[in-house]
Amino acid sequence: MSNSVPFVPAYTGPIRRALISVSDKTGLIEFARFLADAGVEILSTGGSAKAIAGAGIPVKEVSDFTGFPEMLDGRVKTLHPKVHGGLLGIRGNADHETAMAEHGIQPIDLLVVNLYPFEETVAKGAGFDECVENIDIGGPAMIRAASKNHAAVTVVVDVADYDVVKAEMQANNGATSLELRRRLAATAYARTGCYDAAISSWFAGQLGESFPRRMAFAGELKQEMRYGENPHQVAALYTTGENRPGIAAAEQLQGKELSYNNFNDTDAAFELVAEFDETACVIVKHANPCGVALGSSLKDAYLRAYSCDTESAFGGIVAFNRTLDGETAEELSKLFLEVIIAPEISDEARKVLETKKNLRVLRTGGLPDPKVGGLMVKNIAGGLLVQSRDNLLTAADLKVVTKRQPTEQELKDMMFAFTVGKHVKSNAIVYVRNQMTVGVGAGQMSRVNSSRIAAFRAEQAAKAAGDAESWAKGSVVSSDAFFPFADGLLAAAEAGATAVIQPGGSIRDEDVIKAADDAGLAMVFTGMRHFRH
Repeated sequence: MSNSVPFVPAYTGPIRRALISVSDKTGLIEFARFLADAGVEILSTGGSAKAIAGAGIPVKEVSDFTGFPEMLDGRVKTLHPKVHGGLLGIRGNADHETAMAEHGIQPIDLLVVNLYPFEETVAKGAGFDECVENIDIGGPAMIRAASKNHAAVTVVVDVADYDVVKAEMQANNGATSLELRRRLAATAYARTGCYDAAISSWFAGQLGESFPRRMAFAGELKQEMRYGENPHQVAALYTTGENRPGIAAAEQLQGKELSYNNFNDTDAAFELVAEFDETACVIVKHANPCGVALGSSLKDAYLRAYSCDTESAFGGIVAFNRTLDGETAEELSKLFLEVIIAPEISDEARKVLETKKNLRVLRTGGLPDPKVGGLMVKNIAGGLLVQSRDNLLTAADLKVVTKRQPTEQELKDMMFAFTVGKHVKSNAIVYVRNQMTVGVGAGQMSRVNSSRIAAFRAEQAAKAAGDAESWAKGSVVSSDAFFPFADGLLAAAEAGATAVIQPGGSIRDEDVIKAADDAGLAMVFTGMRHFRH
């Protein structure tokens, strides 16, 4: 039950007393000097107090303010009635003011706190005890207290807000507006919420709990966008702090601002290209790969990937798993593209591409490890679907189920095709020949239709290259899930495929195997499917 208190107008007086306790000391001295020059009494703790005093700025230790020493290795220093009473006391409330006067509690008008670097400590791989020691207690308690009493107290948790507070104080004779205090309180509660989410997620991981009773998700705003998937939708990018190289943390070297669809498509391309140890190129259009190839060089990989579907590549996303060089950039500059992403971009490549002013060029500094786990989240009405990342792909459990054994080259191409298929929207059929896709069928309600579309794309690729025979001839075909009937497999055989890789597991497997034998195909089962919806 909430306590009822008489209505009191928002505080309009100047900031007279501030408490500063920060782990990130960026901009601290400049802000503290501004406060001191404005006649604000500064209270502080530990390293913050030393830094402020070292700059010749008057500061009072919190222990002197409370009359109680820091103790327990600094774990107890601000958890005191004189601190929390000073933050929570309602200005203008007679009962509060009487109690504060009786106990010698002075109001604190400004709280500046950023928390112990728990997320950074976890990210660097610190041990359990060090991570626990970097869980802030006093900081969140003060932030929540000050935010609750935002009618009178200004709370700052981000160094980016120092200048905003300074500007308001300069414009309002040392005071801040209620509107600003409310916005800062919202920011502060979001910060403590994200902080607790990081701690709870880490603890669940330490306990081996994939799905704890309550799961918190948090992110930090990195970028607002002009619109979302469509112009009538709003959109933004939030980063989660996951230490995974990719689109969210990439450095944009040139080009227009990335759109929502750019982020989605580029993530799909880069996650796929990182699957390969060999030099590879991936071209994506509308979140599906339209061309994937390995090559003897980056240029070779790109030209092979481009040849798979020269129509869809126009306006596409191109991803590489090697440093983009000048020679490859020359080829890329011949085609209209939306985004190019690579671990590194050479100076020669940058010089070539900078003539394409609108082309977005991204450098990630590394590749994501496709074997590392993690959680994927999808919204549904009234809830969230959460699952582990699809990070498994192995050749160890392949089972040949046909009379004909696949050749060594067919096996290599089958593994390549099955890897690509993991990143194609279901139902997914992928034709591959000599370590490059020659036809991709994606997102159909019927698997046989995906197979027909992929065969059609292989015919079109051959025509574009001036070949009389479909590129599906002599290829292998991958299916992301089992063939429920023989028709999809027969469509592949009719197109010219010689070998098939699929999960198996249908009640009609024997019928499908017989059809493969009758057609002279080699077929292997993986025992693992790769749906992607």
